[in-house]
Amino acid sequence: MFPERRMRRLRSGKIKDLVRETSLSVNDLVYPIFANETIDSPQEVASMPGINNLPVEMVADEAKEAADLGIPAIMLFGIPEKKDEQGSSAWGDDDVVQQAVREIKNELGKDMLVITDVCLCEYTSHGHCGMVNFDTEEIMNDPTLPLLGKTAVSHVKAGADMVAPSGMMDGMISAIRSALDNNNYHNTPIMSYAVKYSSAFYGPFRDAAGSGCCFGDRSTHQMDPANSDEALMEAALDIEEGADIIMVKPALPYLDIIYRLKTEFEMPTAAYNVSGEYSMLKAAAQNGWLDEKQVMYESLISIKRAGADMIITYFAKEMAQMLK
Repeated sequence: MFPERRMRRLRSGKIKDLVRETSLSVNDLVYPIFANETIDSPQEVASMPGINNLPVEMVADEAKEAADLGIPAIMLFGIPEKKDEQGSSAWGDDDVVQQAVREIKNELGKDMLVITDVCLCEYTSHGHCGMVNFDTEEIMNDPTLPLLGKTAVSHVKAGADMVAPSGMMDGMISAIRSALDNNNYHNTPIMSYAVKYSSAFYGPFRDAAGSGCCFGDRSTHQMDPANSDEALMEAALDIEEGADIIMVKPALPYLDIIYRLKTEFEMPTAAYNVSGEYSMLKAAAQNGWLDEKQVMYESLISIKRAGADMIITYFAKEMAQMLK
């Protein structure tokens, strides 16, 4: 009891560092990059200050800049020149992501871990994550699975170190694991967007990737924000199907979910600090309402404290510079 017990004794100087429970390292960071084959110079995303769409030939330079800061991994997204109902520009040997992977690997080799997003929403003319029955406007689950498998194989064939399926189709991990194994990519890990909520925080990303829906929304395959027990079931199914890393997306509104998954499964757990989380802090900082560096650090350390082993974040380069 006070005055014998004084908690403030451990909150000053170097003592504070010694007793800190959670640490944030550059090794915890994954940096998302947008490769766009429709442009020939960088184009800043209007709703994401500081984040650019990059021509394919410039993605290796961006990855090298991240590597020079000590960031160990990038998450690669592609914006194709041509879109169709199937999203067929997702799996060609010379399509945008496949070209970008080769550019990065030719430049950096093993110095950068390349993770590729596996979904069809950036490649379909309708903007949905799977095949569509236009008569009923249903996002069709099972016909989408072989296309995701084919896309994952094409990414790994180009040199990707890990694939990250994000479409929230039932059975997608099993389909991708089988496709990889059948092509002798037994050692390629899968980072599953196991718990991806139907969230309004994705808005700026959809501006960046040109993946907005032409009808409806994604609520029939992404999770209801009101549910948490369902997250455990989703993650358990993906683990059974062969996921090596499970992810929660978004991060800040779902810290409780990160904690529950890490506690329940005790396996590598990622969190995606998404575009809306990034943009709202940037906007507040630009208006002088918040100290950008402080809220960036506080946000990311909260994600780590909740249980995330790695954080995919658009703040990665700024955070790496700050940690240095």
